[in-house]
Amino acid sequence: MAITLSEAAADRIRKFLDNRGSGIGVRLGVKTSGCSGLAYVLEFVDELNEDDVVMEDKGVKIIVDKKSLVYLDGTELDYGKEGLNEGFKFNNPNVKDECGCGESFTV
Repeated sequence: MAITLSEAAADRIRKFLDNRGSGIGVRLGVKTSGCSGLAYVLEFVDELNEDDVVMEDKGVKIIVDKKSLVYLDGTELDYGKEGLNEGFKFNNPNVKDECGCGESFTV
């Protein structure tokens, strides 16, 4: 099981961690939410939890809880800018459908 980062996402995460001055990596996960059932979670990690799985890609530690890993396996986290909008994008091969607003998904 693996999650990868695009070069743009890895650069952005490293900059965020440097600006914070602390943190061991980034947590990716899913939570129940939205019209389609699941929503992504992305947050910085200062301490590991007992059920965390730690991976590393492009020098960035990616932390995922075991329950979320089932939904995120094979995902690439990307970062980009389109016009005035910028942000992270989950390229998840497990997604079967997304809600119209793009905030939630089903597998």
